[in-house]
Amino acid sequence: MSIDFTGRTVIVTGAGGGLGRAYALDIARRGGNVVVNDLGGNVAGDGGTSEMADKVVDEIRAAGGNAVANYASVATAEGGQAIARTALDSFGRIDALINNAGNLRNFWFDEFSDADRDSVMATHLLGTWNVTKAVWPHMKQAGYGRIVFTASAVAAFGNQTQSAYGAAKGGIIGLMNVLAQEGLPHNILCNGLLPNADSRMGSEMKPEEMAPVFPHIMKIGPDTIVPAYVVAPVVYMASEACTTTHDLYSVMGRRVARAFVGVTEGWINPAPAPATAEDIAANIETIRDQTRGVHIPASLIDEFRIVGEQFEALRET
Repeated sequence: MSIDFTGRTVIVTGAGGGLGRAYALDIARRGGNVVVNDLGGNVAGDGGTSEMADKVVDEIRAAGGNAVANYASVATAEGGQAIARTALDSFGRIDALINNAGNLRNFWFDEFSDADRDSVMATHLLGTWNVTKAVWPHMKQAGYGRIVFTASAVAAFGNQTQSAYGAAKGGIIGLMNVLAQEGLPHNILCNGLLPNADSRMGSEMKPEEMAPVFPHIMKIGPDTIVPAYVVAPVVYMASEACTTTHDLYSVMGRRVARAFVGVTEGWINPAPAPATAEDIAANIETIRDQTRGVHIPASLIDEFRIVGEQFEALRET
């Protein structure tokens, strides 16, 4: 099966370098029209220039592809609307969005300033919200859309000095979970990504922050923790070939895996009354036990279904 983007228009935010550039180049190579959005600032999100986006557009056009640059900030609703308008004015449609723009400011939690916190939140969480909100009505009207939400293992599993980044990326996972359900009736499929690569932001990590992971990188292969190895899952999720929604994929070197939030079988209080804190303490190992099976709820409603079936089975015994 060949994945082709001919006639499709894809917006890639933060596409002036690193992962975003790699996505844009591959989609353009497959015939897609690409909106290369990049504010052009540094990794912290400061400054701004058109040079980065322009260079990627020139690279795509030199190879015979179609692309246009956009320099708006994702951090404002107006910027999100401007990005969508660039796609519509240039190509007349919006088929896919890859939310990739981001910045990085790492501090110990008690040293985080409000300004640094707000910058990270605005770029990652609000940025994803703003651009997705701008393209959503056009995808609904077309009855087609593919949206990639870039989250992080920092949000799913945690990492020191990245409290603001983890909180913002956790919000993105929550947004994807909801929009996957709202979008499904309109054929708007939403999936998420936990990427691991030596990209623009990764290269800014402090040596002391990276030291614990170096031995593991050597086992995986340092030459595979690069943007090229993240491209394929993202391009797939942005394409017609993707027919699933509400998935979260972890990419680490040559390994691609589905990540998810699950619930154990848990413990059901046998008494027809609220449990006490002492009850929880006495049954905490049963509550935490994964060996009896793990459920993966598809939604809040689905978790009610799961627990309802557990109670029904309990009554039948």
